[in-house]
Amino acid sequence: MLKKSSLVLWGAALFIAWNGLLLLFLWSRPPSPASPGEGDRLTAEVIRLAQDAESELEKQKELLRQIHRYSGLWGRRRGVRITPKPPSPAPPPRLTDPAGAVLPVLVMACDRSTVRRCLDKLIRYRPSAQRFPIIVSQDCGHAETARVIASYGDAVTHIRQPDLSDIPVPAEHRKFQGYYKIARHYRWALGQVFRTFRYRAVIVVEDDLEVAPDFFEYFQATFPLLLDDRSLWCVSAWNDNGKEQMVDVGQAELLYRTDFFPGLGWLLLAELWDELEAKWPRAFWDDWMRQPEQRRDRSCIRPEVSRTMTFGRKGVSHGQFFDQYLKFIKLNDRFVPFTQLDLSYLKKEEYERSFLPKVYAAPEVRVEELQGNRRRDLGAVRLQYSGRDSFKAFAKALGLMDDLKSGVPRAGYRGIVSFVYRGRRVYLAPPSDWTGYDPSWS
Repeated sequence: MLKKSSLVLWGAALFIAWNGLLLLFLWSRPPSPASPGEGDRLTAEVIRLAQDAESELEKQKELLRQIHRYSGLWGRRRGVRITPKPPSPAPPPRLTDPAGAVLPVLVMACDRSTVRRCLDKLIRYRPSAQRFPIIVSQDCGHAETARVIASYGDAVTHIRQPDLSDIPVPAEHRKFQGYYKIARHYRWALGQVFRTFRYRAVIVVEDDLEVAPDFFEYFQATFPLLLDDRSLWCVSAWNDNGKEQMVDVGQAELLYRTDFFPGLGWLLLAELWDELEAKWPRAFWDDWMRQPEQRRDRSCIRPEVSRTMTFGRKGVSHGQFFDQYLKFIKLNDRFVPFTQLDLSYLKKEEYERSFLPKVYAAPEVRVEELQGNRRRDLGAVRLQYSGRDSFKAFAKALGLMDDLKSGVPRAGYRGIVSFVYRGRRVYLAPPSDWTGYDPSWS
């Protein structure tokens, strides 16, 4: 900023100096020409000097414009917003004001040449290459995948995990070597984003994800929430129970808080990496994120309709959940102008003032009544579970994902899972005097 200010002052001084020299020259002119033709020569000389001055001033103006343009870019690169002083006091920006931060997208890649499908959609839908630079971090050293990434040229930044060695693991974890390598890659790649590139935040996706048309709009609008509400620690594009028949596609703008870390297209801040980096796990990083010691009673934002879908059946998990759940996730296809919406209802205090009363005011029904499609006149309803076994039984009966991580149900908030069943809203909820998650339920 000091360098920029001194350049601006230098340009202004140059402008004053040129004009001062020109005026001095004119004032020092003889009152009348000394000989015929000398007046014409003096006039021509003055005109030439004026033209030279004008040309030089145009060069200086262009230089100053470039300084202003690039200083803004440099400031954003360092995570600093450089905003020119307005001519008059401006109203405070709205919470969802999209102006400002650069949000890079980190694509975690390995040996899938189908990363092209992921990158094509990211490049197609991103509104600005400057606001949303794409960094592809490749592990595995797979040559064909590397060629695919390289084919995008300057449209992406290709970085490569340098350590491709096997990792010593306990004998009982020999078959989980891939999970250890994934955790190592995540630690290295996030370190590059926050320590080397020094970005303020990052959106993390994997090479087998396809994004929705409003993927970038969604994260641009929710980023200020993540900055403002310290009870949040991530924003995710994913709904674990987002199968088409279980979401309201007519309410694609609907967002929730969730205590479950969803992943699969998620935004985190540099401050969170400062907190997690030193204790990053050797394997199973996503389940580690779901432990109480990491979550610390914080929540994520998640959508009603997912803004990512996975097409990668093959992977270290060998297709776990893919055929039963993941391939049926509905990818949003309707652009929602999130940056024009008021998302303040997602702040913790406001959310609990509206969401919890709505849930517990809903009439309670039995699972048999839901399955039989009875009592349709009630509208939204609540199905109450009393413990781990009843939760899992109801979830299986209704087609929800029934696994719990550290006692937290997928997509749940304060134990409540919101979904659509046979065309109506259902809240699978604990009693209203719920006191917290029990990690032994896992």
